[in-house]
Amino acid sequence: MGSTTFGYVRVSTKEQCEERQLIALRGFPVSDNKIFMDKLSGKDFNRPQYQKLLRKLRAGDIMVIKSIDRLGRNYEEILDQWRIITKEKRANIVVLDMPLLDTRQTGKDLTGTFVADLVLQILSYVAQTERENIRQRQMEGIAAARMRGVQFGRPRKQVPEEFFLLKEQWKKGKIASRQAAGKLHIAQDTFLRWVHESEV
Repeated sequence: MGSTTFGYVRVSTKEQCEERQLIALRGFPVSDNKIFMDKLSGKDFNRPQYQKLLRKLRAGDIMVIKSIDRLGRNYEEILDQWRIITKEKRANIVVLDMPLLDTRQTGKDLTGTFVADLVLQILSYVAQTERENIRQRQMEGIAAARMRGVQFGRPRKQVPEEFFLLKEQWKKGKIASRQAAGKLHIAQDTFLRWVHESEV
C-alpha cells in the first residue's frame, strides 16, 4: 500500500488566516479531503483534528504543514510532536516555509530526517537562548533601575492624617481595627501594617 499525504492547518481566533495555509497545502499538493483543520483560542490547545490526524498516520505517510509553529506553542512542544511523528509513527514531515525541514530522503548518503532533526534542534536552541537572553536583560534592567532608586510594584498609599486619630482610638479599645480600616477605605491588614510601621 502506498503512502498517504495529509495536511494540517491550525488557526487561532486571533489569526483567522486559514486560507493562506490551505492554498500552500493544496499547492504541495494535498487533496482537500486529507486536510485536517483546528480553529482554537490561545488558551485551548486540545486540537481534536490534529489528534485525529495522528491516529490516521502510518509509517511512510507524509504530513505537510505550512510553518513549524503549527505543531506546538513552543519549541519543547514542537520537538515532542516532531519525535512522535517521525520516530514513533515513522511518518515524514514537510514544512513548506522551511525546505530544510523535510524528512523525506534527500539523497543516497544524507537522509532528510537527519538534516531536519539537526535544523530543528538548532532552531530550538536559538529560541531557548533568546528567551534566556531576554530574561537576563530584564534582570539587568531591573537591577540598574533599582540602583537609580526606581521603585517596583504598586506605589504605597499615603497615610492620611485621620489614621493617627483612629489609631489612638483603636489602641484605647474604642474602635475595632476593621471599623478603623473601613473609615479610611483600606483593608484591615493595611491598617494594622500602618500601625506597626508608625510604632517602629
